[in-house]
Amino acid sequence: MEQQAKAPPEIKNVAQFLRGGSAGMKVRVGALNGKRLDYFKGRSAVKALLSPAYAKLSNVPKITTEEEAMRTLSTVNMFAFYLRVQRGGPSGPSSSSPKNLQIIPEQKFTKDEYYAWFYEGSQWTTYAGGIVMVAVMLAGVMFPLWPPIMRLGVWYLSIAMLGLIGLFFAIAIFRLIFYIITVLVASPGIWIFPKLFADVGFVESFIPAWEWDLPKKKSKKSKKDKGKEKEQSDAAEKHRQNGGAFIEELPEEPSSSGEQPRNRNAVIEEVEDDGT
Repeated sequence: MEQQAKAPPEIKNVAQFLRGGSAGMKVRVGALNGKRLDYFKGRSAVKALLSPAYAKLSNVPKITTEEEAMRTLSTVNMFAFYLRVQRGGPSGPSSSSPKNLQIIPEQKFTKDEYYAWFYEGSQWTTYAGGIVMVAVMLAGVMFPLWPPIMRLGVWYLSIAMLGLIGLFFAIAIFRLIFYIITVLVASPGIWIFPKLFADVGFVESFIPAWEWDLPKKKSKKSKKDKGKEKEQSDAAEKHRQNGGAFIEELPEEPSSSGEQPRNRNAVIEEVEDDGT
């Protein structure tokens, strides 16, 4: 758009930040005149400009308060990077279809309104991906024309990759068979490479080499916490049953004459309200 081309560099950088993934904005997909567009809520953009990720940027307006964020977003709206829209019902028969969007003639920025993007952001990743895809396709088509050494290297590389995949499946099957045998012979069983499928690094997947399949013990701290929670719930139940009165039992002290302590009955007196 012509208005976007006239925008100052700082405003373009703000729009670029909001359109990128580092802003962390929640983007929805809507339909405007049959064309799908991304849109967002104003509150999400304000939150993005007050985030630490925005504070690390250079050549952008400095923003420390919500009022400054609102003024900056209003300026971005003036250059038509996004426009204020009204959201309607679903565009299709399903309730999950994109919502219909309609541009509102009066443009302003508020936190509770929706705004549709008319700016695609930086396209260098799209161009780079397209170039790489074309290069890969040309390389595949021209494979018969490659030098014999390169073709032989690709063949060895593919064989090596297939060998690694086959070795991984062989290890997985062998460790399962070995575990079943050890469960029958030496319960509770032994796992070879117990972290093979864990969310760890490649080297950590093979450390330790084996491990007994022992159940995880619950920590004592958790048991104590559960006991405290049970005591608190019991005390609250007694407090409720006593009508809101809390009765504390004190241990009886023996008398100085050596006599056995006598039973003491608790007396609860009802105090009349003073009318307040």
